[in-house]
Formats: sequence, C-alpha cells, structure tokens
Amino acid sequence: MTVRTCAAAAAILASAGCGASSTDSGTTETKDLPPINAQAGSMKAGFGSIDRLAETARHEGELNVIGLPRDWVNYGEIIDAFADKYDLKVNQLEPGASSGRELDIAPRLKPDVFDLTMDVAVAGADRFAPYKVQGWNDLPDHVKDPSGGWYALYGGYMSIGYDPRAVKPPASFADLLKPGYRVALDGDPLRSAAAFDGVMAASMRAGAPQPEQGVTLFGKLKQAGRLTEPAKANVIVAWDHLNAARGAAHPDSWKVTIPRDAALGGYHVQAISKAAPHPAAARLWQEFLYSDEGQNLLQKGFARPARGEAMLMKGTLDTEQAAKLPKAPGPPVLMTIPQADAAKAYLRKEWAKSVG
Repeated sequence: MTVRTCAAAAAILASAGCGASSTDSGTTETKDLPPINAQAGSMKAGFGSIDRLAETARHEGELNVIGLPRDWVNYGEIIDAFADKYDLKVNQLEPGASSGRELDIAPRLKPDVFDLTMDVAVAGADRFAPYKVQGWNDLPDHVKDPSGGWYALYGGYMSIGYDPRAVKPPASFADLLKPGYRVALDGDPLRSAAAFDGVMAASMRAGAPQPEQGVTLFGKLKQAGRLTEPAKANVIVAWDHLNAARGAAHPDSWKVTIPRDAALGGYHVQAISKAAPHPAAARLWQEFLYSDEGQNLLQKGFARPARGEAMLMKGTLDTEQAAKLPKAPGPPVLMTIPQADAAKAYLRKEWAKSVG
C-alpha cells in the first residue's frame, strides 16, 4: 500500500491523503453545552468545549501514559508541556515497553492511553474506546480506524545512518556489502519491530517486501564479520527520526539517508483504553497531541506528524523544522498486515540459520 500525497511539498511528510482541514473551535454558547460525558466519542459530544474538557481532566488530576521514552520523538518535552499547560500529573509507566507489551501489562498497570505500531493496534482494537479528535478530518483515511478506535499520530521512514568520516554515503542497501561498512540493526529482528523493519527495508523490491533478499544481505554481512552492535558500527539501520536526532547532535560525524529503492514507512498510532482510569485526561491528551502545538513538538523530535500536510496547507506547520527532516525519495511504502505476517514467519524460519 503506497501513500499518495496532495502536493509536492508534502513529500517530506510521512502523511498523506487529501482530507479537508477541520478543527472545531469549541466556542459553543454555555446554554447549548451537552452534559459532561467523559466516555464520549468526541470533545464536542462529551464536553462541548476544550476548556470544559480541560476542567474535567483537572478534576481527575492525573494521566497514565505507557511506553513513551522521553528521548523518543521529543516525548519528554511533549509530556512536560502538557503537564504544565493543564496542571496535570503525568505518570510515565514503563517507558521502554514495546507496543505488544503495552497491551500485555495494561490490566496490571492501567494506562489511560497507548502509543502503538499499527499492526498491534489493529489486533488489539477491542481494547480501545473510540474517540475522534478535533483534527480527525486531517488524518489520512488509510491510517485510522473509521470508528475512532485508533489513529495515526506520527510516521517515519526506515533509514541508513552513517559516519561520513569512515564511509561514503550508501545509495542503497546493496552498497552495505561493499568493504568498509560495519553495520548494525536497531535490535534483534525476531524481537524488535524496528530491527524487523530494517530487514524489510533492505528487502524492498518494486514496492513490495521480498524478505529473502533482506535476510540474504544481512547473512552476507554476518559472514564477512561486518554485522555488529551499534556501539561498534559506522552504519546503523533505524527509523529516520532516530538517525536524524543523532545527526543533529553530531553533525560532523553522523548523516542519514533514505535509499531511493527502499522508502519503507511506518506509523505509530494512538488509542484510549476502554479501562482508562482517567478518561477525560486521556481525551485531553489526544487533543493536545493532535493540536498544531503537539504536532509541531513531535516534528521537533524529527517525527513526521500525521496532520502535517493539512498544517502545511493552513500555514501552521513549523516549516523551518520540516526542512531539517531527512530528505525522502518519495511517498513511503507501507507494508500490509498480511505482508508483515508472512515476512515475520519467514524470518522466524530463516534468520537464525542465515544470520544467527
């Protein structure tokens, strides 16, 4: 499945679709406001105004988030900005949890909201409370559940980060087989979604993953003694926001490229737990994340905001920061769930034999 964009300038964004830009103002006369319903499917239906939603959330007093490392897509600044703006305590539960683990431990830790990869969200859809944020129409249709159970927040491309002092810029994954490249994945592809997607990026052929191609490439690197751990690598295959953040901190020693023949993209989506102990705070958190302020804060962490195209058209996107994102070769290719399931089955069978 390929994302199509509406304007050439939007090619820098891992978002797509030509939905109309629509954000409710929340300026309804008090006499017309609905009764408070913290379980409502939209801000307008449950609260009538953002101020009323914020007041209800403040009465709850806190918000439980899970799986949000502070150095991941600028979540540290985002959490602090939300807490300060709305005078709410944010409890950061197991920040390093993977998407699958978030759902596994939710009955015990009781998070209000989830940040998940799309495949995990689709599989766990019965665990979520439908809610459509004010910017709902700005989100591409193919990256949101029509009922509002989950919806894309930010996206990115799988990329190659490299030390320009040690190696030439790789134009493709095949270039990594040339002498001098010491390569690392972002984890074990049998356990890490990021590492799995790295192998899939190396597997892209004519816009579709051919997992045997990626396994063969990394098997050859292993045999040559050049597949290593990140601390010893001069090349790291990882999401572009991670490589870009490293490059921003070390501009002379780290660069990032997205190979033209491997524009594999992915989204992280948001969802509210049906069992959220703080349902109003959960909905306020979503409104903040999808506001212009929240989306620009995500972009500050080198993520590509899901509302980015609509914001660009409205003039509310931070274009200076957008220009700092790694240059994309075109719209991202998103693997379908059947493609991903088939590739995972192949890696479970072949990775240990070919790579170890």
